Amino acid sequence: MKPIKHFLAVAATFTFGLLTAQETQNLGPLVTDRPDATEAPSVVPKNYIQVETGAFYESFEDNNLKTEDFTYNTTLIRYGLLDNLELRLGWNLTDSKAFLNNTETSQISSFSPLLLGVKIAITQEDGLLPEIGFIGHLNLPFSVKEAIRPQTTGVDFRFSFAHTLSERSSFSYNLGAAWGGDSPEANYLYTMAYGYSITEKFGAYAELYGDFPENSKANHLWDAGLTYLLSNNVQLDATVGSRITKGQDILLSAGISFRLPN
Repeated sequence: MKPIKHFLAVAATFTFGLLTAQETQNLGPLVTDRPDATEAPSVVPKNYIQVETGAFYESFEDNNLKTEDFTYNTTLIRYGLLDNLELRLGWNLTDSKAFLNNTETSQISSFSPLLLGVKIAITQEDGLLPEIGFIGHLNLPFSVKEAIRPQTTGVDFRFSFAHTLSERSSFSYNLGAAWGGDSPEANYLYTMAYGYSITEKFGAYAELYGDFPENSKANHLWDAGLTYLLSNNVQLDATVGSRITKGQDILLSAGISFRLPN
């Protein structure tokens, strides 16, 4: 973990140095796609790069079998190619453990398949019409070792919507679907998040999200968290969550996002 912490410290310092006060004022605070599951409809400004990274822990226990996932690197790199289009590159490094009757039975450390995607800003908010965006991703199986490689390319898409409720609050939601690399079954996705600005620096949110697999029961989860703006270009976050139906006993997450020009 020390190299990651060192990288984040250097990157944040680098960001402060690169962006002038005038640039910061013109751009306004960065808008991130973490820590919640709800993706924002807005894109990164043209010719800017935004890095969103962090770590999380989640566990699930069913009868005498317990699984734990420690994800040390949840990095998403976003680049503003056009005024309404961004390119996206992402990957995760996860350490998964399984326990039977409190005895560890397996441990696997692996990178997730490389994620490539785009986000398109479709409309700006106008009265009752929400801000709308479209996001699509490919998960490339050849980017991971053969022992854990999915059989086919994973695909997901979602439409993102955002409403301003007041000067301090907003409501956002996503609708979409995903196809995993080992199954032709579609998972229909939804998210709903309420955000509130406590101060100019502190923000809070609460979220409900889940999926509806074609041939199995639906999964519903919740999370809530805080964000803190170190500057218009650097944001810290922390999250806690759990299940409503089966699938997750606890989720703990923390991360950092920062923006820098190309």
